Amino acid sequence: MLATAEQRVAALQQRYRLDIQAALRGAVPDSPTGFFSLLRYHLGWEEADGTPSTADGGKALRPVLSLTACELAGGDPHQALPAAAALELVHNFSLVHDDIQDRDTTRRGRATLWAVHGEPRALAAGNALRVIADRTLMGLVESGVPEDLVVDVADELTGQYLEMIEGQYLDMSFEDSDDVTVEQYLDMIGRKTGALIESAMFMGALIATSNRAKASAFGACGRALGLAFQIRDDYLGVWGDPAATGKAVGADIRRKKKSMPVVHLFENAAARDRRWLSETYARTGEIGDRDVERILDLLERLGTPRYVEQAARAQADGSWQAVAGLGLPGDAEQTIKAMAEFFVTREK
Repeated sequence: MLATAEQRVAALQQRYRLDIQAALRGAVPDSPTGFFSLLRYHLGWEEADGTPSTADGGKALRPVLSLTACELAGGDPHQALPAAAALELVHNFSLVHDDIQDRDTTRRGRATLWAVHGEPRALAAGNALRVIADRTLMGLVESGVPEDLVVDVADELTGQYLEMIEGQYLDMSFEDSDDVTVEQYLDMIGRKTGALIESAMFMGALIATSNRAKASAFGACGRALGLAFQIRDDYLGVWGDPAATGKAVGADIRRKKKSMPVVHLFENAAARDRRWLSETYARTGEIGDRDVERILDLLERLGTPRYVEQAARAQADGSWQAVAGLGLPGDAEQTIKAMAEFFVTREK
């Protein structure tokens, strides 16, 4: 019996999970000040009082994708572990800061770092995660990667997380605008979500091959996977099954998130509906139940659910097409197709 896309991705996560966790735990230091306990809390290793925790530490998709790309390109994934761990630290740096900027008080089922320790301490902890990521990446030298290649890998990661930060800036800017187009939105999520996933697969392939052309093809695959992942996330934020997502239907509408469904609605709604939407989103506070229902009805009549699903599917198809010309073994192609399928069919 053939494994489903979800099962194949779960197998990849299981294969690399312990190595990634060991690399991350080895990267975060300790000190008598207790400062690094904030990082361990955010990463799900400790509770707020410092006792060990079994909290969800996240999917670790970025490091898994990096190690997978390294292996599919013919390299030793263990050699790429410092880059994979650095990616996850950069990702978590962004989450700590995003939670502050978005005023989110829960993540992964418990209080966010800033909600527990306050904004100033959380900002410092987020900055520390980024610095530790830079230092962790230098472990590539000890794992046998040539120094000139380490410089190229470091340049890639730095450039992409700068683009990620720019994407977060654009996302916040869009919250105050009713004139964002779907094209502009795709550019934004390509930066905010796609950049690090592009970096993950680029770095893994570059470490494996030292070939920038091959690494760029893997990077293009990653960028498309990142777009597919975010578009699916946007779909689930409106129409996801509450039993799987832990959020009510229309949750992102209630919070006024300018996700892809809402951007598509603003761009294509009739003039009268658009005026009402602008007035509704301009009000202080969350959107009420009746208005959420009306927006959901507008989205259905516009065909937005299908539009969003098709947009995610187009990116998923583009992901494996990006590496189709590399002559990868059949199993490698199937692995990438499975990842793409999982990204557009996942339920949480």
